[in-house]
Amino acid sequence: MSARRGKKRWSAGAAFGLAATVVVAGCASPGAGGSGGAGTGKKPELSVTIYDRGAVPQNEGTIEKNRWTDWINANGPANVTFVAIPRNEATQKLTTLFVSGSAPDLVFEFSSVLRSQLYAQKQLMPVDEMIEKYSTTYKALLDKYPVLKTVAKMPDGKMYAFGKVNGLQTNHALYLRADWLKKLNLQVPKTTDDLFEVLKAFKEKDPDGNGKADTYGTSLAYITNQVLNAMFQNSKWVVEDGKLIHDWERAKAATAFKKRLYDEGIVDKDYLTDKAGQKAQQDWVNGKLGMWGGQTGGPGWLQVYESLKKNNPSAEVIVIPLPKGPYGQFSPVINNPVQLTAMVNAQAKNPEAIMKYVDFISSDQAGKTLGYGIEGTHYTAGKNGCPAFVDKDKAKEVTYASDFRMLFSPVLEGKCGRYEETLNLDNKAEKEYYDLLKMANEAYLTPERPIADITNPEHMPTLPQDLQLISTNTDKVINDLWIKAIVSGPSYTPEKAMAEAKSTWDQAGGKQVDDWYAKWYAENKDTALLKDKLYEFK
Repeated sequence: MSARRGKKRWSAGAAFGLAATVVVAGCASPGAGGSGGAGTGKKPELSVTIYDRGAVPQNEGTIEKNRWTDWINANGPANVTFVAIPRNEATQKLTTLFVSGSAPDLVFEFSSVLRSQLYAQKQLMPVDEMIEKYSTTYKALLDKYPVLKTVAKMPDGKMYAFGKVNGLQTNHALYLRADWLKKLNLQVPKTTDDLFEVLKAFKEKDPDGNGKADTYGTSLAYITNQVLNAMFQNSKWVVEDGKLIHDWERAKAATAFKKRLYDEGIVDKDYLTDKAGQKAQQDWVNGKLGMWGGQTGGPGWLQVYESLKKNNPSAEVIVIPLPKGPYGQFSPVINNPVQLTAMVNAQAKNPEAIMKYVDFISSDQAGKTLGYGIEGTHYTAGKNGCPAFVDKDKAKEVTYASDFRMLFSPVLEGKCGRYEETLNLDNKAEKEYYDLLKMANEAYLTPERPIADITNPEHMPTLPQDLQLISTNTDKVINDLWIKAIVSGPSYTPEKAMAEAKSTWDQAGGKQVDDWYAKWYAENKDTALLKDKLYEFK
């Protein structure tokens, strides 16, 4: 991130996301739940998981033992033993711990699939009673946002998770080179047909003016591919005539569009090797892509923009609404406005201590300290009243602690809970990026252009294990058929791919999956957190 003129100051919200950029393995032995409590003069013992992303500076210790774990234990209601869970192996590690009977008391995890599996195995403790008996802070959050109760309930009607309220925020965005549009006398594309012509011009008409045929219209890799799918509502499950159906036509339409881009050389034909989109991102920052799908929050994405401007000082970037496709106009995925993040081991011995800890870690005090550090030492108030880190070194002492805030609700911070509001507007690049994020908010956070999916994926119901196996076993096979249609020229068409995909699905027993989802939707469409309700969090 760029430094401010004079004394360096870092945006707390920007640096906050640094802890999420690197992942390495690591674990520790879980502690046992203790029996200490009020009146004993001794804090109870708890074991609690924490993601290990490999982001702790060497001089700060480890993710299990550092200045912030010390702060939690000094100021919180329990003596906590933190158990490191490698972020990229979380499901595997947590499954192993539960199977072995050594899972910690309080488990932090985003996966709704794992939560449903543990519930079915009776490995989780319902939290209704402990909230009612022992909670103040979290109970007040539930009263203010009762939807947290709704999403935490399992089929038996009881809650099996704690969560947080993020509010409505963007996630993916479609970035476009406005200076290229101007140079080629083109308009912002309004439809997918318009978009094709714009991208074709970006490839063929030398928009960077260097006299070489070295630009691409866009990419088919990673986030850009996901955004293209959203344009065609290629989300697998769609609602038609009041019923949830498994759609194939939208997938065919999205594939046909991508095939046109591929056949005419508008995209890099080696995109299949670019699994994480790093090559496409490099092409973007080097000024060789006219359109790119990226994310909107965190310092990593600001740094991408800064790199683009460093390499191409005259570049002008805008965020555009997704062009309208044959099935309507949609937006890319947004962040989950209300998110479940923690569950209680059924074998935990001290529900009261767990609840007191949840109250503490979800409080304003803990949220602010673990997000920004100590006032006057790590941060001061910025011009807009939001915390701003004193300098880069102080930021590094705090930003690795972000996952300790998995039960803190950003909505409680008001505008300071939004990443863009913590950017330094005195810095030219940050001000320009701030403007881009505002464009994204306007373009994507509206029910007039809803997300393509029926809800955030974390709120989709979890299939029974036998049906989940059908879906898992066919997903890659069917996806490979769509890819084959894109890259095979006239010998293999999207129509052929759809026919084979449907046959593969039917032969694997996919109709059972379709029927299960249709029944779930019919019975829960009025109460489930579907996409129309997501926009109520704005």
